[in-house]
Amino acid sequence: MIRPRDLVIYDSTAPYTLVDSEGIRQHFFRIPHDALGLPRDAIRRVCALTLSPEHPVADVAATYLNRLGSRPDLFTHSSRDAVSQPTVELVRALVATHLDSPALGRDSLQATLCLRILEYARAHLGDPDLNAAQIAAEHHISLRHMYNVLAANEISLGAWIRKHRLEGCRDELARHAGSSITIAAIAHRWGFTNLSSFGRSFRACFGLSPRDWRNQALRGVDIPGGEYEPEPPAYG
Repeated sequence: MIRPRDLVIYDSTAPYTLVDSEGIRQHFFRIPHDALGLPRDAIRRVCALTLSPEHPVADVAATYLNRLGSRPDLFTHSSRDAVSQPTVELVRALVATHLDSPALGRDSLQATLCLRILEYARAHLGDPDLNAAQIAAEHHISLRHMYNVLAANEISLGAWIRKHRLEGCRDELARHAGSSITIAAIAHRWGFTNLSSFGRSFRACFGLSPRDWRNQALRGVDIPGGEYEPEPPAYG
């Protein structure tokens, strides 16, 4: 039985049957065999198996693919090419690590390192103590190597974290505009510990104070930047 966040790989070149008495409610992604660049027998060895979050890379893959599935517009947007390749690399790494095959997985793990670094950072945005050393240690690499990987993708880690924390606050302020949840509580939830600094950063990013943003969202005003879509992940 497939549970939420479980991953399963199917080979559509061979017959298979999906059965779900409650209806199919999964996201499906199709990747050509040749794009994966893995031996067909290796792919078939992981077919119809549940790749749970306990497996290496599976937790990152589940989170990333679930978020990708909720944004189908990315595949029709000009960003589709920037999204497609890292997705293929991540699935390749998922297969290789599940098979415990260093020879198959070495290149894929390196190719998905930037994606995995940013997914880890995204999952820990609410941690006010999140820092570069912690992220590098989690991925068993040096700070220098991590910064080099990010620089190759034109990403500044500090700016990336700040931007995504602010976007999270922006969305939550609008979503809970009529609730009793305070601005301070939302800021703290996204890793900001200094409310004054948060307010200045928010205004610099969106042109309004957090309070003005929430008040206009409450009144249903079309806020400048309210339709802003985060840029596609710049994973190489």
